[in-house]
Amino acid sequence: MKRTIFEPEHEQFRQTARSFFETYCVPHVDEWEKQGHSDKALWKVAGELGLLGWEMPEKYGGTGTIDFRFNAVLNEEMYGTGTTGIGFGVQNDILSGYFRDLTTEDQKKRWLPGFISGDIVTAIAISEPGAGSDVAHVATSARRDGDHFVINGAKTFISNGLLADLFVVVCRTDPDAAAPHKGLSLIVVEADTPGFVKGRKLDKIGQRSGDTLELSFTDVRVPVENLMGEENRGFYHLMRNLPAERLGIAIIACAQAGRALTLTQAYAHDRKAFGSPIGNFQVNRHALAAMSVEREVMQQYLDQATMGVVNGTLTAQEAAGAKWWCTETQWRILDRCLQLHGGYGYINEYEIARLWRDARVQRIYGGTSEIMLDLVGRDMGF
Repeated sequence: MKRTIFEPEHEQFRQTARSFFETYCVPHVDEWEKQGHSDKALWKVAGELGLLGWEMPEKYGGTGTIDFRFNAVLNEEMYGTGTTGIGFGVQNDILSGYFRDLTTEDQKKRWLPGFISGDIVTAIAISEPGAGSDVAHVATSARRDGDHFVINGAKTFISNGLLADLFVVVCRTDPDAAAPHKGLSLIVVEADTPGFVKGRKLDKIGQRSGDTLELSFTDVRVPVENLMGEENRGFYHLMRNLPAERLGIAIIACAQAGRALTLTQAYAHDRKAFGSPIGNFQVNRHALAAMSVEREVMQQYLDQATMGVVNGTLTAQEAAGAKWWCTETQWRILDRCLQLHGGYGYINEYEIARLWRDARVQRIYGGTSEIMLDLVGRDMGF
């Protein structure tokens, strides 16, 4: 079906993004997979091309364009080209809103130019060894001491952890709050702050070129000027930005499913069994047809959700539903595509094997499938 949500400026942006990923990223994917992270220098190239922080005000180097269709295009081209390992989604989909809307004028002057140019890579530190989806019970503490916060605690599963220069850290600033979620704040920590340590890089099943770290904080002194948003309102700041994050994950699911189908169609044309291309066998032809329709339904669904973000009408429950349905559908498609590759699908040198491994976490991060369904169920009155 023809997609109707994009304007000429989005398609121009798409060409720029595709050229960047095909030229600077795709040739290095295997290298990044082996070393466990991408090349930080490419962030500056992306910044020069306008692929970072475009939502920020023009006086800091952005365009002031708040339009989630650009986010969708960038994710589609990144994963549609087979690129992996570059955490642009953390910067653009998750943290742009925080740095744009929750920062003071002084903070904007300090951080936004580098955020846009690619000189500053960002990460958000929420998850802890004892608190994943249960954000309200984060234990990392930030005690006020004069004109500083003193942070102690640990974080885990931090995307962009190795390359990041700035970390938005969710801390407990009021241990005596009436409810756990009312005592959280967002504090920005520079990577070179004494007492802050980037820990071990986690050995993951998939997304191996995406640097995911553990972090530790031991008496880390951070100026109160690094408080992002309102003190003890961190939970509410997080909830406001989660729908866009979850929709971004859903868009990635659709793009990766499309990439897998493209690879599998080509394989089904070329691979022969019993004297005929395997795609000619009815069972395989039907499987490919069903997956193609499922992926098209996913795309149309996401286009409507994307316009919901643009128009300000997408609800948290709708975003949760999109994240659940798209990542679960992605997993079914990826698993079936690997099956159609036969034994070769289990060999790491085939891209479908990497896509299959990479897809598994989509149903976990950003809120597990079970949490997504629970959010939808509560909205139904249960």
